[in-house]
Amino acid sequence: MTTAREIMTTDVTCVGENEYLSAAAKKMADLDVGSLPICGVDNKIKGVITDRDIVVKVLGKGKDPNSITAGTLAQGEAITIGADDDAREILRTMSQHQVRRLPVIDGTSLVGIIALADVARAMSDRPVGDLLEALSQNGR
Repeated sequence: MTTAREIMTTDVTCVGENEYLSAAAKKMADLDVGSLPICGVDNKIKGVITDRDIVVKVLGKGKDPNSITAGTLAQGEAITIGADDDAREILRTMSQHQVRRLPVIDGTSLVGIIALADVARAMSDRPVGDLLEALSQNGR
């Protein structure tokens, strides 16, 4: 069975938990991506921040992205997948946690990221369709 390591994108950039959201937005724009993993000073994944998080939770509420750190938006334990986990586990994790992107870790080190599009390219239509349906039910 296909593993996370086989379908992940390895060229992944973090935003530091102490970096301001304005810096996170600039990184996203420079890299032409809609999300970044949030990495702690201990190099562990703290969460994932999306462009939507910045717009809705910060700009939409009249807050200053130059005064709020990325770590502020990291809530709870980060949802990740192990590099050697199989595709069924990837689908289960995405569906259970209603996420479209998963940081991939090897031990505690970030080694890549898997987006819904990566899963769609690697798997048959039926499991991916089930995942899309599950994600669509909550409008995420």
